[in-house]
Amino acid sequence: MQDRHSTVYRMILYGIGFLLFCEWLRPLEMISQTDDVRIFFIFAAFCFFVSFLQVPWYLSMPLKGLGVAFILDGLYIGELIFSPGWFAVLTEQVTFNIQMISGQEWWQMTPLFRSLLFLILLWLMSYLLYYWFVVARRMFFFVLLTILFVAVVDTFTVYDGSWAIIRTFVIGMAALGLSSFAKEMDKESIVFKGLHKAKVWLFPLIGVILFSSAAAYASPKFAPQWPDPVPYLESAAGGTGSGGGRTIQKVGYGEDDSQLGGSFVQDDTPIFTATVDGDRYWRIESKDTYTGKGWTDTLEQPVMTTDPFDIPFSTFTEEVETETQTAQIEMTRFASFRKLVYPYGLTSVGNLEGEFNLRVHNNTGEMDTYQGDAPAKISTAELTYEFPSFEYSQLRESGNNDPQEIRDQYLQLPENLPERVRNLASQIVEGEDNRYDQAKAVERYFSANGFEYSTTDVPVPGDDEDYVDQFLFESQIGYCDNYSTSMVVLLRSEGIPARWVKGFTGGERIDSVENEEGDGVQNVYEVTSGNAHSWVEVYFPDVGWVPFEPTQGFSNNADFYTDVDVEETEEDPAAGAADDTQDETMGNPQQVEEEDEASGNADAASSSGSTTFTAVLTGTVLLAAGILLYVTRYRWMAALLIRRYRRSEDEETYEKAYHFLLKVLNHKGLKRKPDQTLRDYALKVDQHFQSNEMRRLTSNYERVIYGNESQKAQWQKVTELWENLIKKTLS
Repeated sequence: MQDRHSTVYRMILYGIGFLLFCEWLRPLEMISQTDDVRIFFIFAAFCFFVSFLQVPWYLSMPLKGLGVAFILDGLYIGELIFSPGWFAVLTEQVTFNIQMISGQEWWQMTPLFRSLLFLILLWLMSYLLYYWFVVARRMFFFVLLTILFVAVVDTFTVYDGSWAIIRTFVIGMAALGLSSFAKEMDKESIVFKGLHKAKVWLFPLIGVILFSSAAAYASPKFAPQWPDPVPYLESAAGGTGSGGGRTIQKVGYGEDDSQLGGSFVQDDTPIFTATVDGDRYWRIESKDTYTGKGWTDTLEQPVMTTDPFDIPFSTFTEEVETETQTAQIEMTRFASFRKLVYPYGLTSVGNLEGEFNLRVHNNTGEMDTYQGDAPAKISTAELTYEFPSFEYSQLRESGNNDPQEIRDQYLQLPENLPERVRNLASQIVEGEDNRYDQAKAVERYFSANGFEYSTTDVPVPGDDEDYVDQFLFESQIGYCDNYSTSMVVLLRSEGIPARWVKGFTGGERIDSVENEEGDGVQNVYEVTSGNAHSWVEVYFPDVGWVPFEPTQGFSNNADFYTDVDVEETEEDPAAGAADDTQDETMGNPQQVEEEDEASGNADAASSSGSTTFTAVLTGTVLLAAGILLYVTRYRWMAALLIRRYRRSEDEETYEKAYHFLLKVLNHKGLKRKPDQTLRDYALKVDQHFQSNEMRRLTSNYERVIYGNESQKAQWQKVTELWENLIKKTLS
């Protein structure tokens, strides 16, 4: 009986070890070239089972060897298993791979040999874990290794280890609890006589695990305290930015935009702080040539070196109404680019730490910062700019009389652009009779037709696919690059000059300060890598370049107004003004997905606070209940035993009841000394209670245990003695 129950315990403990080991196998499909890991799960389970049975080595080795042979045959070898041809293929594979290993050409190893090595590893792990868990009972080290493995894989690969950590935590606590229980049993030389005793320790263990898991899940958690290390490692290995053809990119400003598409990882690294009157888009450059895959810049020349106090570049004409404003920017050490970020209408840059000059690209607006002849990064600067306000009627009446130079530069499209893109552009602007309304129609098209903002699961166009065509007709999922590029291409398809612009959104407001004049307040914004953004500029004759924002969740911070001196009609421009009401909250790539999800599930968002409160309240109630049950454990356990004692008349139940009475007495201060006999101890108890009940009960107990006498005839009397003693002790 004892051996049987011990086997069950070892089987449970070993099964927990196997579940922990499975967490090492789960990420294989995502972080390696393994197509299906189920065969490895099956083989691992087989090896664990054979190890648990403690089959002699001369039987276990052939059994596991047969398993390896059948797996390799099914996956890689076409010859009849164990035929001469089968062994020839296996020998050839092993010989070739040993040669590759000897030459340190590890990448040349064949899939068959890699699988063989991995199967042997599973074979060895079954022995190792059996020793750790069952023999040595030292599973804490393996639990810790499993947690570290999941954390590392979650951090540095695409594998999401959120639930894996929770599973490992729960399984690990169960393993450690069982191990501690077994050690205490051995230490106290307590005989494990039956699984019916399991509830004594199993329920508290389950309660602790459930409460700890619920508390850990419901507790508030810190946001990431450091930037994601993956982008920096990838950068060191081969470039950053949105180009390079990688499917997972680092969010942030990059100069190479020749290959757009693919997901990116988030990054909260602060780039600069800006003290400014309100939200501003921080421009860096524009690009003119769309290749079908991304953007290149063919208009880098001319470049003009200029004094920072007198910047000739402007995106709009003098016909646009402006207001003089100032802003202070302070770059962080994480800003790696040596370019000026600036708001629309920049006229001068002051308060520079050192002698700087600007090299301004007249066509793109890119401003490189130099000290002498060497590129240098500015630390702080005060920007003076003429903030533009665009009048609706002026934009609608600007016409289509574009300069030939503008048409030549900003109507370019690749020759192989799919015709359905041009057809869609015609459908979108159909019925609009002026350039502004046509641009607004394209800007609104995405939000009105089911497009989804996302930074994950964004496809990369294949060799024969167009980036815009894929987004408009296939995926309809993406981020700012997808939306802004598509808007430029659609506008150009209709003969409207447009260009692709990149920089940063306004960031997050973190403070407010009084301006230098002392007559107003300016806001302080923190702009991070996550605020890197792209948008659109559309050309209007006699006005210049006007910014538009097609990306869902983002708001165009350009100022539009209606001239009150102009007679208003029922439709224009008041209707346009209503359409163009701006949201004061600026989006960024790290917030929009969460905001979209929240807007799509308003009930869940509004109840998130109450859900957390409910979880915390539930955890508190469970904790209080657990404490109450523990404090009163002897009372409710005594009540249960009394009911059972009355229904049962076997000697084993009598023995349990007597031992429980000894525990209760010990808990209440009537401790039995190690050298004290039961009779002496019974005398001490009776002296305390001034009765003879303990001696009478002990006398019956000794006759049952040592004399093998049946007490069924005395059962009612013995039960009454036991109940009286329990009640006296607990009172």
